[in-house]
Amino acid sequence: MAAKKLVLTVIDGMKPSMLERAIALGQAPALKAIQERGAYVDDCCAAFPSVTPVCAASIATGTGPDRHRIPSMNWFSREEQRYVEYGSSFSASRKFGVLRSLTDTVYNMNAVHLSRETPTCFELLDDAGVRTAGTTYLMYRGRHEHHVTTDTPLARIANATVFREPVKGPRELFYADLFASRRTGCRGQFGMPGGRDAHTGCVGSYLEEHDLYDFMLFSLPDNDTFSHRNGPHAQVTSIAAADRQLERLMHAGGGIDRFLDEHAMIVMADHSHTQVEERIQLQPAFADWSIARPDGAGATAGDIAISPAQRSAMIYVLADENRARLAADAARVALAVPGVDLAMRLAAPREGVIASERGELHFAPGGDLVDARGRRWSVDGDLAAISARVENGRLLAPDYPDALGRVWSALNCATAGDVLLSAAPAYEFVDWGGAWHPGGGSHGSLHRNDSLGALLWCGTGPQTRHAHEQWTLRDVLPIVTDHFGVAAPPRS
Repeated sequence: MAAKKLVLTVIDGMKPSMLERAIALGQAPALKAIQERGAYVDDCCAAFPSVTPVCAASIATGTGPDRHRIPSMNWFSREEQRYVEYGSSFSASRKFGVLRSLTDTVYNMNAVHLSRETPTCFELLDDAGVRTAGTTYLMYRGRHEHHVTTDTPLARIANATVFREPVKGPRELFYADLFASRRTGCRGQFGMPGGRDAHTGCVGSYLEEHDLYDFMLFSLPDNDTFSHRNGPHAQVTSIAAADRQLERLMHAGGGIDRFLDEHAMIVMADHSHTQVEERIQLQPAFADWSIARPDGAGATAGDIAISPAQRSAMIYVLADENRARLAADAARVALAVPGVDLAMRLAAPREGVIASERGELHFAPGGDLVDARGRRWSVDGDLAAISARVENGRLLAPDYPDALGRVWSALNCATAGDVLLSAAPAYEFVDWGGAWHPGGGSHGSLHRNDSLGALLWCGTGPQTRHAHEQWTLRDVLPIVTDHFGVAAPPRS
C-alpha cells in the first residue's frame, strides 16, 4: 500500500503557548484537528544559534551545524574574506550590498554554503522517486533543475539583474516569484513579508487539486515577521492567519476531516520568540581591536570579525598567530558587555568552554553524565554557568535545553566563529545595519525562551510524544523518510 501524502508545515517562530491560546480561542481549527488526531510536543528544541537559516538547515537535513555548515544569519567567510548576510534586516543587507545578500540567500546558501555531505529531505526523497514539492523556504535543494520564471514584471526585472542561473530543487518548486515549476496563477509579491503565507496557501491548494505531490514542504513564514514587529504575545493573530492557509490547503482536499483521513501531517516551529527590550552593541566594547568591516564585496582588514544575528553573535579571530589566546580574550571582553549571557569557545579540539557571570564550565563528549538526549559528557567547573544540576548521573539544564549538544555542534561548525555569544532574556544584538526589534520579539539565543518551539503530527510518526525525552528539530527528517520507507543517513 502506498504511503499517504505527507505535508510538512513550518510555521516560523511559533511559540507553543501562543499556539495553545489560538486553539483555545477557536482561532486555529486546522491545527486543533491535527493535535486532536495525533501528538503534540511543546518543547521541541531548536538548533543553536536559534536563527532561521541554521534551524531551516537542521530541519531539512536532520543534522546540526557541525554537519550542515550553516552557522548563522550573518557570518564571516574565511575563504572569501568577506561577510555573508542572509537578510537580518534591509539595512544590514544594504551595508553588505543588496545584490550580494540576495545572491547569498537565494543561490549560495543552498548551492555552496550548505554541505554537500548532508543530503536534504528533498534529495533523499527525489532519489527514491517520491514526488516532492516545496513552497518558499530557505532550504530547497533537491535533484530537479528549475530556471528563473519571467511570468511577472518583478520576475523579469530580477531576471535581468541578478537572478539568472537555474537552481536544483524539489520536483515542484515555488520560490517567491523567482522559480515556479508550473503556472499556477499564484503571485508571491517577490517574497515580501505579509504575503508569503498566502502564496504558500495558493500554491499548496493548486498542487493538491491537481495531485502533483507525495511530499510537500508547506512554508508559513509570516508569523515570524509579525512577532518581530508586535512581540511574541501577539502571535495568536499571525498563527490564526497561518491556520487559514492550512484550511485553504485542506479545503482543496475535501475539507479538514477528509484531508486528514487521506494525508499525514507534521506541523512545527523552527524556533520560538522572546520579548526584546534592550539592545547590545558589540563594536564599542572592541574599540581597541581592529575589526573587519563590510567593504562592498569583501571586508576591510582586521584582527577580528563580528557577526551579530539577533539574540546571538559570533566573533572570528582572523589572525593566525595566538588564535586560541585571542579567542579567550575576546570572550572575556564580550562577556563584560551588559546583556551578553553566555560566551562559548573551544579550548582544545575536544574541549568546549561555556562562560557566564555565574562561572565557567568546561565540557567534552564522553563521560559519566547523561543528558536528555542520551549523550554522555564529562564536565569540569561551574555547572551554574548554564544553571545546570546533576541528579542520579543525569545532567539537567532546563533553562538551556540540550545545552552541551547544541553548543558542541555549533562550535564544531567549520564556518562558525571562534567565540559564540548568547544574549540574556530581553536583550538583542544590533545588526550591522543598526537594526533590532525594540518592543517586539526576537530569537537566536541558547535560552529556552527562544529555543523551545511547537511540534505536532498525525497520520505518521510515533503514537505519542514519548519517543524522545527531549525532541529536537533533527528528529523530524527521520519521521519523513520513515513515512516513505526511505533510509535516512546516519546522524551524529
